[in-house]
Amino acid sequence: MKLSVPYCLSTILLGMLFLGAFQANAQDRERKVIQLSGIILNADSTDAVPGVNIYVPKKGRGTSSGRYGYFSMPVLEGDSVVFSFIGLKRQTFKVPNNVEDDKISLILTMQVDEISLAEIEVMPYPTEDEFKRQVLAMNYEAPMAIDTRGNMSPETLLRWAGEMPASANENWRYFQQGQILQIQDRYGPRPFTLMDPFAWSKFIQSIKRGDLKKKD
Repeated sequence: MKLSVPYCLSTILLGMLFLGAFQANAQDRERKVIQLSGIILNADSTDAVPGVNIYVPKKGRGTSSGRYGYFSMPVLEGDSVVFSFIGLKRQTFKVPNNVEDDKISLILTMQVDEISLAEIEVMPYPTEDEFKRQVLAMNYEAPMAIDTRGNMSPETLLRWAGEMPASANENWRYFQQGQILQIQDRYGPRPFTLMDPFAWSKFIQSIKRGDLKKKD
């Protein structure tokens, strides 16, 4: 049976890859395993930095710092450990060879990586000439009423306020009131506001202000 040249070359290449991987694993087995641990701090050494990526490139080993900046991972002698985090400068720690102890402790400080971006001017139209043409072509007979001082009339503001959806604070306040009513219904009856002096005070103030008068 005759073998083609590409088949022979691919077989040889595959054998060389397996041999290289076997030699690399053998070298890794010869190196000593070290338990690398430590704490990562900011540039001022005042606060811990959580979530820092700690890994050995091309080895598939890695971890991340915890809530208080602490990390711990096994490495081999001679490994290059990379520390990276968004907004901080990347650092590399080379594990020394012939370590007497099987543990290494670090206190690593990471510097801020400042990046200056160019100024970006955002325009509503592609060119300034187009913007001028659109302004000149605007219809000033808009439905909003403007008084002689150039301000919007109270009627327009009231109409817009009535059509405006609830804000985040109003939604949160409504949600909190609903939660309080649920707790009151679960553990006791709701308060009887007819005997509440504060409610009567608000009611009297609304009468004085004329809130209950019929509006035309």
